[in-house]
Amino acid sequence: MTVRTDPQGSVTTVYKVSGMSCGHCEGAVSGEISELPGVASVKAVATTGEVTVVSAAPLDEKAVRAAVDEAGFELVGPA
Repeated sequence: MTVRTDPQGSVTTVYKVSGMSCGHCEGAVSGEISELPGVASVKAVATTGEVTVVSAAPLDEKAVRAAVDEAGFELVGPA
């Protein structure tokens, strides 16, 4: 995953997720991850399999993996 910290202290992390193929898939993944504490925004892109998450602090990868699993997809690694 790619992690960046901006000057305001927000953390942007890009995850790679397999199995997304449409807007509904993007919404399912985004919806589950957005429920994690500290998440400010989520953008999932089915065509690339990348999910960009902006949060107040680095997220626990196990929590992100569980959210992606709950949506019916698999967190496969860094983007």
